[in-house]
Amino acid sequence: MRILLLIICALGISACSTTKKSQDSSQTAVSIRFDADSAYAFCAAQCDFGPRTMNSEAHERCGQWIAEKFRQYGCQVELQQADLKGYDGTLLKSTNIIARQAATADSQKPRILVCAHWDSRPWADNDLDEENWHKPVLGANDGASGIAVMLELARILQQHDSAAVTVDFVCFDAEDWGVPQWSNEADADSWALGAQHWASSPQAKAGGYQYGILLDMVGGQGAKFYRELISMQYARNIVEKVWQAANTAGYGSVFVQKDGGMITDDHVPVNEKANIPCIDIINHYPDCPQSSFGPTWHTVNDDMEHIDKNTLHAVGQTLVQLIYTD
Repeated sequence: MRILLLIICALGISACSTTKKSQDSSQTAVSIRFDADSAYAFCAAQCDFGPRTMNSEAHERCGQWIAEKFRQYGCQVELQQADLKGYDGTLLKSTNIIARQAATADSQKPRILVCAHWDSRPWADNDLDEENWHKPVLGANDGASGIAVMLELARILQQHDSAAVTVDFVCFDAEDWGVPQWSNEADADSWALGAQHWASSPQAKAGGYQYGILLDMVGGQGAKFYRELISMQYARNIVEKVWQAANTAGYGSVFVQKDGGMITDDHVPVNEKANIPCIDIINHYPDCPQSSFGPTWHTVNDDMEHIDKNTLHAVGQTLVQLIYTD
């Protein structure tokens, strides 16, 4: 997932305050609370199926579970199925899960997109132990955490209908079949296959989305979120809006006012093929020697022991703040 193309240090920019009010006194923290325990349980439930690698039974069963949970929370669910070809020629039975909020009486609300990928990496190719390189990744953070936050948001939206926007959720498949590090292949387009398919489809173009937010690796221990540079290129105003919401919600120290990397991720085709301004909320560990995506990225240690409820809460509460105030 996600080739780190560039790191830029931001000079003279300090981190936001962590107080419950932003520097803009007209904004205050919303009273609706994101339940990190619930999100953690959603994350664990996905991992209980095992690695959700493409074409596996665990992948199929987990996809059915995700779709049913969105239906339970009042969403209209569409399964966008496609046979996609992996970098190595493998035919991938892919299913993008599209969950739309039911129409409300207030049809004037702007519609936004919140998305994440739900498949997991078939190879732990960044593991420190070479013997693990061909083992599948459980994907607690890299996959399950983003879906978990989305499910909890869907549950909240069903309970509290006072949101300022209408939210559609898209769970992208076939994101993590990108070329492994031990391969001699080189193909940047081998990542985000499900997102590429969705972004080229009528569903994306007919959505009428004002903007999109991608959640990727949003549950790691000690994670912080820097401003991703493709997001800044295509949707700087949305980055600023989300980082302001984080500051207002009390998580300015987690959403850092510094630039991170330029990442190949699902938001790229959403921006370039669907023309929807979309940002990537993705963890960034600038001082981690193993990977700037953190020590568990594409390793066998990406499991529930390394998921932090505090991180889930920081991301989830930020999105609640955004959704209920915009």
